[in-house]
Amino acid sequence: MKRLTIGLFAHVDAGKTTFAEQLLYHTNSIRSRGRVDHQDAFLDSHDIEKKRGITVFADQAVMHHKGDVYYLIDTPGHVDFSSEMERAIGVMDYAIVIVSAVEGVQGHTETVWQLLRKHRIPTFFFINKTDRIGADASRTEEEIRSQLTRDVCCIKDNFANGMVSEGLREMMTERNDSLLEAFLEERDDQEFWLGALQEMIREGRLFPCTYGSALQDDGVVDFLNQLSLLTTASYDETTPFGGRIYKIQHAANGLRLTFVKALSGKLKVRELLGYESGGLRYEEKITQILLFTGRKSHSVEQVAAGDLFAVVGLSEAEAGQGVGLYSDKFAYETEPTLQSKVQFEESLHVQQVLGAFRILNAEDPSLNVVWEESLQEIHIRVMGMIQLEVLEQVVKERFGFVVSFGQPEILYKETIQSAVTGYGHFEPLRHYAEVHLLLEPGERGSGIHFTSVCHPDELSFNYQNLVQSHLYEREHHGLLTGMPVTDMKITLLRGRAHNEHTHGGDFREATFRALRQGLEKAENMLLEPYYDFKIKVGMNEMGRVLSDIQRASGSFEPPQMSDTHAVITGRVPVATFMNYSTEFASFTHGRGSIRCVFGGYDRCHNAEEVMKRKRYEKDADPVYTSSSIFCAKGAGYSVPWDEAEAKMHLL
Repeated sequence: MKRLTIGLFAHVDAGKTTFAEQLLYHTNSIRSRGRVDHQDAFLDSHDIEKKRGITVFADQAVMHHKGDVYYLIDTPGHVDFSSEMERAIGVMDYAIVIVSAVEGVQGHTETVWQLLRKHRIPTFFFINKTDRIGADASRTEEEIRSQLTRDVCCIKDNFANGMVSEGLREMMTERNDSLLEAFLEERDDQEFWLGALQEMIREGRLFPCTYGSALQDDGVVDFLNQLSLLTTASYDETTPFGGRIYKIQHAANGLRLTFVKALSGKLKVRELLGYESGGLRYEEKITQILLFTGRKSHSVEQVAAGDLFAVVGLSEAEAGQGVGLYSDKFAYETEPTLQSKVQFEESLHVQQVLGAFRILNAEDPSLNVVWEESLQEIHIRVMGMIQLEVLEQVVKERFGFVVSFGQPEILYKETIQSAVTGYGHFEPLRHYAEVHLLLEPGERGSGIHFTSVCHPDELSFNYQNLVQSHLYEREHHGLLTGMPVTDMKITLLRGRAHNEHTHGGDFREATFRALRQGLEKAENMLLEPYYDFKIKVGMNEMGRVLSDIQRASGSFEPPQMSDTHAVITGRVPVATFMNYSTEFASFTHGRGSIRCVFGGYDRCHNAEEVMKRKRYEKDADPVYTSSSIFCAKGAGYSVPWDEAEAKMHLL
């Protein structure tokens, strides 16, 4: 018996949820098939999903087919919920991408494809809606081949009754030289060819494709049988238990549920499970194990490698974190580019609202909920307006109060362009810590990277680890706009503690002051988020699009042109292009296509304007100070950043 986790992906309205209903029905997981437009789809069970007709939450179901167990995850198709989708990718064995035979490959289809390739998830394609007017499965398959991968192979006729056809064998030999000899010898061992095909799919060298209509139940059963034959599992139950967390949820009674994919071994109720969070190691008892199908669940005493389940008992675990045998953390690519202020009535206590949003933040870490003490405001980060509308509904339904959100603003970041050394000293009466940090520019997208060249004889590893943990414990404000600092290599050069007077947060204070003092001396630069775009447009509209891109301070590669269309790729600031899709749809009358995905941060195109608008007063930020504290005559006194270096004890 094999256990596999299968993910479903698609652009909005490609028919993904209807396809899921058919799979569940044919595996006897549900008694009747629901429909999105009837608001009775099994996996779109949340009221929000029913009202909007889109998948918002990555819910799961269990299917049994031919003795095997499949955990099906239906992921959101709207770009605003890409972070929810990506968290689920981290635990998938295979993926199914649904493409509409009418609309073909769309913007979010390409986004999904890039994520699946980054994480090396073996993928099947199902071309859906072949019953619709304007549908063309062959054209859509060719779009997949030209826009996504040339390694797509149609299995509708080439894998009938589980037999690998001559044409499919030839395609396999073109991608695997070791099969050429068997092909030339006309080896007709179906078991051999099936094993080779399974391996090529698992390695991402071939991507099976078939077609049909989920709504009319055409081609779904054949696809299910082909999926059963073409997938393999290689989990080891005899090794120690290890797994990966992919989701945090809170039940109606407040119980914290941690969803885990078992990657090795077995796990039983009442066993201790170890994991890391926030730089600390935890060992906590599992008090309950639950298997979920939609919103229904039942308890089990044990799970094994390959299972997808929820546990009760992990209090600090985070999405993406390995548990047990695994200690690494999944690196997510999807990153919000907007931030917004939470607005609520004065009758509500801020701690009540902040508590609710911290629960939501545990479930969706990309929200990055921050309490701005100086402004007395709660800020969150989001992908777009639809996500904010959904959050309003979620807060009202789950926590019983009403919130709204301020107009979303672009999330800027800051970095440095030159290497500097920052010095921090914290020595009020009966406290002592000194830290020297080398700050250097890092590569775009590298974040904050810490290393140490400080000798342990000068500063023990215990204190060095404190410096590192404090640097990572929160985002640090830059000097230009107060936005987060990123893309920087920080090296601990020297440090000093006192045998008697170094306590608690002394190194926290010294570290923050050293970082801030270094920023004061550095050449700072403002960064803004960029889109990588791909636009397909008619030849008549190409000139306007190119002009619009230039006006938006973007750049583009030479267009790729056919007789009727041009494909334009490039980069453009999110701030100038975030609403362009509506304008684009209007002047192309819906005949063009546009795909914009987050392409990282780069130099801000209008930095002076942004800084003027933000009006950040670096010296008035009470949480961030670049001055150091020294002690004289039994009292501490403050020394400004530009005078502090000369007073350091380690110079």
